[in-house]
Amino acid sequence: MSSMLGAIGIAASGMAAESMRMDITSNNLANADSTSGPNGQPYKREEVVLKAGGQPSFSDTLDSIPAGVQVAGIVDDQTPDQKVYDPSNPDANKQGYVMMPNVNTVTEMTDLISESQSYSADTQAMTTAKDMAEKTLDVLG
Repeated sequence: MSSMLGAIGIAASGMAAESMRMDITSNNLANADSTSGPNGQPYKREEVVLKAGGQPSFSDTLDSIPAGVQVAGIVDDQTPDQKVYDPSNPDANKQGYVMMPNVNTVTEMTDLISESQSYSADTQAMTTAKDMAEKTLDVLG
């Protein structure tokens, strides 16, 4: 029974991590054309860094159950900004070039699809574990 409850916790941690990734990806898409942020520089694409979950309990260690996943942090993508010729843009330099964010909308949409599918898989895993736990209680009760 503790294995099934552990599976629910692991799936929940995956759902939380994928939800954070979807939020950051959505933010990247929303700022794909932001040429001038608070620091006067183009928006920097952000990425979510994940790590293995917290310390497993003693029984989890014996059962070899991983402790899920956690968000370790959010970091700026170090890919260089894009230089685009657009002399009509108010942020263009004297030569007519604008520094655009390092956001590729195709990459972001692909990431969003992947994150959505992972979230859905975690939801299904949680539902399956919950159903198994309920059936086990029915058999025992």
